[in-house]
Amino acid sequence: MPSVSDGVRLEPLSAEHVEGLGALAQDPDVQLNTYVPSPPPADFGRTWLEQYERGRKDGTREGFAIVDAEDGSFLGIAVAVRLDEAASEAELGYILAPKARGRGAATEALRLLTDWGFARGLQRLELRVDGDNEASKRVAERSGYTLEGVLRSVYFKKGRRSDLFIYSRLPGDA
Repeated sequence: MPSVSDGVRLEPLSAEHVEGLGALAQDPDVQLNTYVPSPPPADFGRTWLEQYERGRKDGTREGFAIVDAEDGSFLGIAVAVRLDEAASEAELGYILAPKARGRGAATEALRLLTDWGFARGLQRLELRVDGDNEASKRVAERSGYTLEGVLRSVYFKKGRRSDLFIYSRLPGDA
């Protein structure tokens, strides 16, 4: 289980986070830069939670709420979107609520999630970042991830195409 770091902690996604998940899905930036449907269905927060609960049970996903370490308020999510224990790798992701952006919470949450992955024995952690999402690219770089390459014009949503930046981190990376 991830611990606390610089004002944030990660806790397993649960029913108490459904409202926060629903609010994240309504954020235009989240809809633009992630695979969250646009517009999301009315019950998307519950559906999102259920995907991560199923994944936790079958070992294919894991989801954590990013919460304020002091007051416990919901700040976003840090997730293993795809977890492949046999290959010892995972695709990670993070999404912050607007109120939590710009204060280092995503960087700290990704560091905690990275530590969680390596503590599980994973040998490769990957991030896939929309090429127009400069803030998310900075989070990846601040968290020690290496840019491996760019899939050009591969991401299509809401009538726009963009590049997908692939970052990775291995246990031996500094």
